[in-house]
Amino acid sequence: MTEKIEIRDAGWNLDNSYASLPESFFSKLKPTPVRLPKLIILNEHLAAALGLNHSALRSNDGVAVLAGNEVPEGAVPLAQAYAGHQFGHFTMLGDGRAVLIGEQITPPGVRVDIQLKGSGRTPYSRRGDGRAALGPMLREYIISEAMHALGIPTTRSLAVVTTGESVIRETEQPGAILTRVAASHLRVGTFQYAAARGNTQDLQALADYTLHRHYPEAEGGVNRYLSLLQEVINRQAELIARWQLVGFVHGVMNTDNMALSGETIDYGPCAFLDTYNPETVFSSIDLQGRYAYGNQPRIAAWNLARFAEALLPLLHDNEPQAVKLAEDALSDFTERVHRNWLTGMRAKLGIFNEEQQDESLFDGLLGMMQKNRADYTNTFRALTLGRPEDTVLFGNEDFAKWNELWEARLSRQEESQASSRLLMRSSNPALIPRNHRVEEALEAAVEREDYSVMERLLSVLSNPYAYTPEQEEYSILPESCSSPYRTFCGT
Repeated sequence: MTEKIEIRDAGWNLDNSYASLPESFFSKLKPTPVRLPKLIILNEHLAAALGLNHSALRSNDGVAVLAGNEVPEGAVPLAQAYAGHQFGHFTMLGDGRAVLIGEQITPPGVRVDIQLKGSGRTPYSRRGDGRAALGPMLREYIISEAMHALGIPTTRSLAVVTTGESVIRETEQPGAILTRVAASHLRVGTFQYAAARGNTQDLQALADYTLHRHYPEAEGGVNRYLSLLQEVINRQAELIARWQLVGFVHGVMNTDNMALSGETIDYGPCAFLDTYNPETVFSSIDLQGRYAYGNQPRIAAWNLARFAEALLPLLHDNEPQAVKLAEDALSDFTERVHRNWLTGMRAKLGIFNEEQQDESLFDGLLGMMQKNRADYTNTFRALTLGRPEDTVLFGNEDFAKWNELWEARLSRQEESQASSRLLMRSSNPALIPRNHRVEEALEAAVEREDYSVMERLLSVLSNPYAYTPEQEEYSILPESCSSPYRTFCGT
């Protein structure tokens, strides 16, 4: 390998605060070099926000860093240890195919993790090869960037490189590495790991670190660990409501996939609703529907209860009192999600104020959508554009009655009809990363090395509320299919 790349070449400005935690939380190691790295896509806008020089990142030396063949100056690469409930079953885990290069300090002084996903085996790989396939890494790039454009807190994708090596899954596939950017990779599962080891000092060190990194305003509270729990609950209540409002199905809401920063993390078998149905499941391994669209608020509550359990030794010296504090903090989580959802639904229908009967108005529309197998995004899109005739609900007597109720509701607020339309346009995306469009882009990239389909998709997804003519074709629904759409973890 060549000499380490200097910070001045690409703009790396790395710190390594996570490495200050007790050594039980990580293993220091370098990524495993790959044979022939090739840059497939680079997020130049994100690079600029991080203070990185995109031209330098495109150079051979820059690509070597994105592939894990070189380590930039200031980096202390490590794999993080954590645990998690996977489909309800607890197990000890860790970064089995990812290495945290370090924490980039951006020009405004924001600290973010830089992680290479698919960078080789680690002590936590178990029987895995530590590598990743191109298709799943491109999927994460597309969906995470789409989520960012939708205004939903999420990890970001800086780059994808191919490795020049194959990985074996169901078939032989081209290998790839994703450079993921996150507020941090602290998870509910990180606290479960500490709690399972039974070392209260380590648990306290982790909690103090999390507070300092994500919730510094809560550090000086009377019970700062209760404040930590409450802050995480608040952010998750906001996040899950936002998922529901755009029809996003995470697909694998294990506790190790819940980030304490409040970001969406780990885009494995994720997808977006076409037909509205709360029971929608896309993941091929979710046979019981645990992580169905309609279950996401309940599962988030379950995950947060596991976080609270891990924090119990810090909440109070008296265990029954600690349990009481945790239960009180969690007691209204589902209601918080619901309140946030109601606020979002009002915006989606151009409503500025609150009335008691609003929820029945929303439920009436969603009930009709489910009964008539209406598309979720396009129904709200049609209402936003004042084109109800574009929905399958048009001509339905129940819809006509509902529409009268909606118009009467809008007339009872001070804001004008034009203001309502503007609110709807800013709350209802003109398009989402349609599942068939994502698959189309991935097939072109993986099977034919044609990345133009993906690049065009990313372009139209970059401003989902624009309602531009070029977005029209991306709102067209897929042809009907006898079998439901299925996604796979891609590990």
